[in-house]
Amino acid sequence: MRIRFERRREPSRLMQVLTPVGAVVLTMILGAIMFEALGFDGPRAIRETFFTPIFASYKWVDVATRAAPLIIIGLGLSLGNRAKVWNIGAEGQYVIGALTGAGIAFALPNAPSVVIVPMMIAFGMLGGATWAAIPALLRTRYRVSEVLSSLMLVYVALQILNYLIGGPWKDPNGHNFPQTAPFASAQQLPHTLGSTPIPPGLLVAAVLTIVFWIVMTRSVYGFSVRTVGAAPDAARYAGFSADGTVWSTMIIGGAMAGLAGILEASSQLGQINLGFPSGYGFTGIIVSFLGRLNPIGVFLAGVVLAITYVGGQVAQTAVHVPEATAGIFQAMMLFLILASDVLVRYRIRIQHRPPSAAPA
Repeated sequence: MRIRFERRREPSRLMQVLTPVGAVVLTMILGAIMFEALGFDGPRAIRETFFTPIFASYKWVDVATRAAPLIIIGLGLSLGNRAKVWNIGAEGQYVIGALTGAGIAFALPNAPSVVIVPMMIAFGMLGGATWAAIPALLRTRYRVSEVLSSLMLVYVALQILNYLIGGPWKDPNGHNFPQTAPFASAQQLPHTLGSTPIPPGLLVAAVLTIVFWIVMTRSVYGFSVRTVGAAPDAARYAGFSADGTVWSTMIIGGAMAGLAGILEASSQLGQINLGFPSGYGFTGIIVSFLGRLNPIGVFLAGVVLAITYVGGQVAQTAVHVPEATAGIFQAMMLFLILASDVLVRYRIRIQHRPPSAAPA
């Protein structure tokens, strides 16, 4: 018996929609079994992780706050992933974007809010885009893998963060903690919009979801990105530049990560400290794939991953599961969605070997 994979002529659209849902459900089932085997209350751990943040209204603000940067970063990464440009360094671009926006705030401490907040956002996006341009340059000029270069730049960004908050930008009134001085009130965005549980970042994420959907489905640029990723030879004959696509998708992805960084710093934290790198850049990779690289799917996936963040903390308190619970579930989702992609694109063929001829 011989097992082989045969490429499907046309992957099922229904399966492409259902497999992310199946990945989440299977993650719950396997997670319950795993925690039960480890001596925890598995079903309760799943309930607290996946359902308490949904039905407990006092957790909605936390979910929305977590979802906003995940969606924004995931949208930027999904654009590059469509073109098979693998930006693994969004975490570094997130950090650099926040630092760049904060630098403008510290340079103009007395500027009015109507001036300084747009400048912080603009420079945050510029900082993230510039940091992403480095692996784009290395890829297009020297053919260095953007996977390696963007990932290594994350650690460079973390060193820059540590230097600034422990040195030139260290808060003189911070009791020697490595952190910046708090932003002035004119430099901060509100935690939520009015009396709603919606943070400013989530509103930005919703608007960007619509923008990215229009760009990807209704523009020549979106068509070029899809073509470069799906059929590089056809894209070249059509006049679409592969190097140009690398540059544009990397810069857009970096700008989105930088935007998420400065929004998080100015609306939720009010300063930058050692805890600022929260792994959103890496989780954004899972968001983009769980959302099937579709802007609407990315929005929903960002909410799901935000639920695991918040629910993981609830389960840690209620069931005493490990602190890494959210990360475990997120990793399981990623592996399951990648595994399901194989079945979406290929069908399994089992061939039975013919019996050998009997000797004469």
